[in-house]
Amino acid sequence: MKNTLYETGIVPVIKLKDLDKAEKLAKALIEGGINFAEVTFRAENADEAIKRMLKAYPSMYVGAGTVLTMEEAKKAVEAGAKFIVCPGFDKEIVEYAQKSGVQIYPGCVTPTEIQMACKAGLEVLKFFPSKQFGGVGTLKALAAPFAKVKFMPTGGIDLNNLEEYISCKNVVACGGSFMVKESLIDSENWSEITRLSREARTIVDRIRRENE
Repeated sequence: MKNTLYETGIVPVIKLKDLDKAEKLAKALIEGGINFAEVTFRAENADEAIKRMLKAYPSMYVGAGTVLTMEEAKKAVEAGAKFIVCPGFDKEIVEYAQKSGVQIYPGCVTPTEIQMACKAGLEVLKFFPSKQFGGVGTLKALAAPFAKVKFMPTGGIDLNNLEEYISCKNVVACGGSFMVKESLIDSENWSEITRLSREARTIVDRIRRENE
């Protein structure tokens, strides 16, 4: 799972209001070289959207985002989510995901939060909101004391700064919504979503090759 996340390097953060667009959106991402999708619970019926995407594309890594409560965590697991993303660290949700065999990425930005996550046995954490908490500079500073921890920064990342983030050795992937903006989904501009996804993957692949 971690290697696949590293290779893809991009996790689209999706707020999907229209369930009928779930399968088409998944197809557009896959055609753009992205096999990950974080469906945020900020939209109603996120669990149903996860089900639909996975039914259409079983090999896709579809997970639940903005999981704030145990109720949402349980809905995500029941929907078949392959991972759970939380904006912060919630010990109860972390333990539930681990017992359920589902990968979890809680948001951790301070040394205290990171140590709590490490104590819980986690190695990959969400860094959110990245821009507001210092972005690349903070991530580089955290690399020294937390050499084994990898981060998935989210918040304020787009094609203009993706290369800078992906170049950080402790960044396993970047979360973002620039290729799945609500306006693109609402207008069903699948070709643009695919184009933006391919452009992002091109950046990731180039940086990965240079770091080999």
